[in-house]
Amino acid sequence: MKPYLWDNMQYKLITDNHALQQFCRQASTKDAIAVDTEFVRTRTLYPRLGLIQIYDGETLVLVDPLEIDDFSALKELLTDQNVIKVLHSCSEDLETFWFSLNLIPEPIFDSQFAACILNMGPTLGYANLVEKMLGIKLDKGESRTDWMARPLSPEQCAYAANDVLYLLQLYPQLKQQIDDIGRLQWIYDEMEQLAQKKTRIIPAELAYLSIKNNWKLRGESLYLLKELAKWRIEQARSRDIALNFVVRESNLVEIARVKPTNKGALFAIDGITPQEARIHGDALLNMVAEAKKVPKEAYPEDIPRLTEHPKFKKTSTEIRALCQRKADELELPVEILGSKKQIQHLLKYFWLKSDENKEIGLKPDLISGWRAPLLKKEVLNLIGIEN
Repeated sequence: MKPYLWDNMQYKLITDNHALQQFCRQASTKDAIAVDTEFVRTRTLYPRLGLIQIYDGETLVLVDPLEIDDFSALKELLTDQNVIKVLHSCSEDLETFWFSLNLIPEPIFDSQFAACILNMGPTLGYANLVEKMLGIKLDKGESRTDWMARPLSPEQCAYAANDVLYLLQLYPQLKQQIDDIGRLQWIYDEMEQLAQKKTRIIPAELAYLSIKNNWKLRGESLYLLKELAKWRIEQARSRDIALNFVVRESNLVEIARVKPTNKGALFAIDGITPQEARIHGDALLNMVAEAKKVPKEAYPEDIPRLTEHPKFKKTSTEIRALCQRKADELELPVEILGSKKQIQHLLKYFWLKSDENKEIGLKPDLISGWRAPLLKKEVLNLIGIEN
């Protein structure tokens, strides 16, 4: 574990198991550590972990996951309940840890969410937060670099190190301000909900429920979309390819609508790329043919369009007004208390029989976690459900 100095900042690059174990033992004695990841996700379904940055206030390390083969000490550290993990806008980091190391760090203090609770902005970026609170302007020039390429340059390492160096400096100030208004548990609740969303994997046979414009299809076409979406997500998962690099979502809907019976008809569909038709043509046409043999009893139930529900406009407006009123009282951005997307998830959960979040056991944000005491009773009354 060699120390490096770049722009007056010292960090250590960890490339062996023993050095990682030594650092993790040291870091486990701290109250809090700053954590960040660098990853690559261009054509893949899952993020590919390129670097892990950790700062415990004493030593700043860059862990090279391409060189390490024993992550047991790191896993212990990241799940140690006595050590707060400080991250910023951690959604993608959680996904990266889950698919790379099969864990979710906990407990997590997210500095972006903390800043939001303090009404500093709903999606304040790390560099802006550092400048706002510490008066330091960061260079973000390496943000689009290839983190899987080796060797890493000094510029890459310095960029990565900065992401945790200042993060740990932000933490005491943010935590104190959050403590002063009694909202620390909100952060832990929000991160727990986020972790559930990242670790609940939708079954392949339900993938069609999240396809945009699925409500336009009925009967055989909807059954075909269900089979196409199931096939696509299985292909993506087994080959680690982004969904739209298998077949684009809009093309699945068109294939299900048109039901082409030969390659000429498949090629003629607007939006289908020659690559999609050439590589997957036989599989797609086979699914069309098989769908024609299925009895009507096997067709999925029609999917109603949420916005066409007779009470949608009135109820969504009332819930939004409730969220705005509560947000004003609490001096919060309304987007963090109840966004348009969160309101629609709530209405889908209760009004539609087929809802992907309900199928995998995810309750709506507006009636869960820290929001529940603030909103649940009134929200359920507005949609006509008894508490």
